[in-house]
Amino acid sequence: MKVSCPVCRKMTQWKGNPWRPFCSERCKTIDLASWASEEYRIPAERLGEEELEEERRGKTDEPADVPSSEGGDAA
Repeated sequence: MKVSCPVCRKMTQWKGNPWRPFCSERCKTIDLASWASEEYRIPAERLGEEELEEERRGKTDEPADVPSSEGGDAA
């Protein structure tokens, strides 16, 4: 089966291709570099004002009354 390389669009063999879905190590590296430089992005929902404020404060989803393992009474 032949597929189109996502970087250069060259048709390349799928089976036995160590760089699949890319046609070459060069195209695989170009794609990795694009992810690393944030050229590609995964869309996400925008946070509302309340969620943004929680993010700024560092609020987590954990309950505030979770006992600490340090300094507690050992039974």
